[in-house]
Amino acid sequence: MSNLQIRNLRPEEISVAVNWAAAEGWNPGLADAACFAIPDAQGFFVAEIDDEPVATVSCVNYDDRFAFLGFYIVRAGYRGAGHGLRIWNAAIAHAGSRVIGLDGVVAQQDNYRKSGFQLAYANIRYGGSVAAPPRPPTDVVALDTIPFAMVEADDATVFPAPRGAFLRAWINTPGHVGRALLRDGRLAGWGVIRPCRTGHKIGPLVADDRAAADAIMQALLASAGNGEIVLDIPAMNRDGIALAESLGLKPTFETARMYTGPVPSLRLDRVFGVTSFELG
Repeated sequence: MSNLQIRNLRPEEISVAVNWAAAEGWNPGLADAACFAIPDAQGFFVAEIDDEPVATVSCVNYDDRFAFLGFYIVRAGYRGAGHGLRIWNAAIAHAGSRVIGLDGVVAQQDNYRKSGFQLAYANIRYGGSVAAPPRPPTDVVALDTIPFAMVEADDATVFPAPRGAFLRAWINTPGHVGRALLRDGRLAGWGVIRPCRTGHKIGPLVADDRAAADAIMQALLASAGNGEIVLDIPAMNRDGIALAESLGLKPTFETARMYTGPVPSLRLDRVFGVTSFELG
């Protein structure tokens, strides 16, 4: 392994990790690479042998307390040689003393525990073909018409660290569509849908209750048209699961949300769709 070199992926190279994720069946969004570079451009790593990429990982530092790990991929043919452990250790070192979160394959939980991760809860991916409603609910508005400070404040109830610059990009990226619902002048629900390699993904989808989540969902589906939809939901949000099943969506796989430190106190009952398994 003496000729294995680990370096940061430059922002324009993050597409390497995204393309590998697509090859693994993760179905990333078409504009994910540009958005993912925003919170921490130094948080993406590649391991190379003779200038050939053999492994990737990301560990995005959101602030001085929280980081999120993803894109941990070793190319077939290079697995079992210790390359993954070396790039993993580089990512963990980048986080420093921060609490690190990840959404890992359930079968790898024991390996993650060896690095100090502990299970917090499961996230379940639901997917399927959905017919778009003929018209969106009349009380749902475009997300970019809502004062951004309201969105940031609401996001703080469901995510462990500030991520304002990322959210701005996520909402405003061409092809991404955001919708929001106000009740008595306050934000009761909001969400974003984006085009992926196959179909569309909804995330985040944040709402006070199932009725608000359903209104946002219907508006997002109306913007996307008929086709395949993917939605990732914390397993403990029974209303979220019920909403997905009411649309005919089926579970396709499950991840283990794990943390290296105290589990953040979040309103998971309001999370009807996780933003992404790669960045949290």
